[in-house]
Amino acid sequence: MIEGLKDKVVIVTGGGHGIGKAYCLGFSQAGARVVPADIDGPAAEQVASEAGGKTEGKSLAIRVDVADEESTKQMAKVVLERFGRIDILVNNAAIFATIPINRGGIESLDPKEWDRLMAVNLKGLFFCVRAVLPAMRAQKSGKIINISSGTALSGSPGRIHYVTSKAGVIGFTRTLAREVGNDNIQVNAIAPGSTLSEENPSEEILRFRQTRVGDRALKRVQMPQDLVGAMLFLASPLSDFITGQTLCVDGGASML
Repeated sequence: MIEGLKDKVVIVTGGGHGIGKAYCLGFSQAGARVVPADIDGPAAEQVASEAGGKTEGKSLAIRVDVADEESTKQMAKVVLERFGRIDILVNNAAIFATIPINRGGIESLDPKEWDRLMAVNLKGLFFCVRAVLPAMRAQKSGKIINISSGTALSGSPGRIHYVTSKAGVIGFTRTLAREVGNDNIQVNAIAPGSTLSEENPSEEILRFRQTRVGDRALKRVQMPQDLVGAMLFLASPLSDFITGQTLCVDGGASML
């Protein structure tokens, strides 16, 4: 177990499903107080129940729309009322798997889908960070971990709106790290490879995830649990002198 996370208060947006759920359970096992925050309220409640176990008050589910500034402010307010502090924010919520997207070429994209995806995948980071920063600045400590994607490193063809949004996460991470460093807040990103994060995946999805194995040094399908170690490291005191970085976790498909 990674030390230094016991009783830390962690918000994981998009924590009700897939990789976000794996992060929540990983933090819980490390002793943190976990807040699954998801637009799918019942899913967040279920994860909070699993993360809290038999320890009353260890977890808190919140329904949040990260594309709505007032919703993110309310999220931070509720967490502060319950726990009195916010130590870690994981900006994981994104439109990709749980909400289907067009995976075709640029000519096939509806501009409305482009706008909606940017509102969640990029503006959502902006709103969530602004909601928690006052608390982190006041306590002179904090960890912000943003989720990018290996597609932003490889320029994966198709779904150009998604890839563009995840490239934007890297720039956001670097600039924010410089803006908040004086307050002892570290900001980093994780770039997952193609991960079998879908719940009840179809045969088509299983075949697609399998096709990515050939690109890797480690020849197997990537699972949500494969990302938890990197997340806990970046959230823990072990990474206190690391900021503005993007850690690629993809089994060696990309080597930077």
